[in-house]
Amino acid sequence: MELKDYYAVLGVKPDDDDQTIKQAYRTLARQYHPDVNPGNNAAEERFKEINEAYEALNDPKKRQHYEALRQQYQQWQQYGGRRDFNRQDWQAPPNDRVYTRSVSPEDLEDFFGTNSIFSDFFGSSFAQGGRRGSPRPVHGRDHDVPVEITLEEAFTGTTRSIQIDDRRIEARIPPGVSTGSRVRLAGQGSSGSAGGSAGDLYMVIEVMPHSQFEREGDDLRAEIPVDIFTAVVGGEVRVPALDGGTTLKIPPRTQAGKTFRLRGKGMPRVKRPSERGDLYARVKLVLPESLDDRELELMRTLVQARQQQEEYVTV
Repeated sequence: MELKDYYAVLGVKPDDDDQTIKQAYRTLARQYHPDVNPGNNAAEERFKEINEAYEALNDPKKRQHYEALRQQYQQWQQYGGRRDFNRQDWQAPPNDRVYTRSVSPEDLEDFFGTNSIFSDFFGSSFAQGGRRGSPRPVHGRDHDVPVEITLEEAFTGTTRSIQIDDRRIEARIPPGVSTGSRVRLAGQGSSGSAGGSAGDLYMVIEVMPHSQFEREGDDLRAEIPVDIFTAVVGGEVRVPALDGGTTLKIPPRTQAGKTFRLRGKGMPRVKRPSERGDLYARVKLVLPESLDDRELELMRTLVQARQQQEEYVTV
């Protein structure tokens, strides 16, 4: 059995940093997610392979173990690639100063689990007759699953159907989550072995851009159109909000760009959903949708009066 190249699975290089690996994983996981490819078995298998590779590379300790295995396997190939991949067979010749690090069976089980696809291949090479006594309990693998939601879903909370191994889980996303939030589902990862507990499932949230609101933490920002008549003499305008809408009083002589703060009209706070951030409404001056001849004439009269007043003051 060939050693699986996790770097190739994610399309990265062995010397790439953690951020590059994470970005590659998120892109591929989004592309092959079962929700995006319903009924596509090939995409589902690819999705599992991508998650397995990321599980091996996103944790420094696991990545170190994998690098040790990968180097041993490469050296085995370099010195003949003998059929049984036995450490006694593939050690470097005496005159070659090559450092090799042995990986114990315990390390293998900690990394891959007893049910790993590597168990047959590496077990015959490293276990040398098997381990003594009962196997240690091995904690199941954790899984990171990217999940895209709308701003409205982030406001109210929502659910997603997540495929893990051969199970489909209905997962709840709480109100107030933001991009980068990690929602933990304890015990919903891969099963443990030898009595070990199951791993956890983490939904990594990405909130999609909104056409009307910009988010800053728990606060929201929006532009509100205000016609010039209301801006001059004052009045009321309707301000959109994720829980419906609210009325904002516009004082006379309001300038374009003025920002009003509406307390408690922003996003729910994740750990205190009964509390909310604020909504900042910025005035955007607009012409009324229709102006009749009488209104235009009144506007001309007002403009002429203003010009005459300015000329009088200047003189």
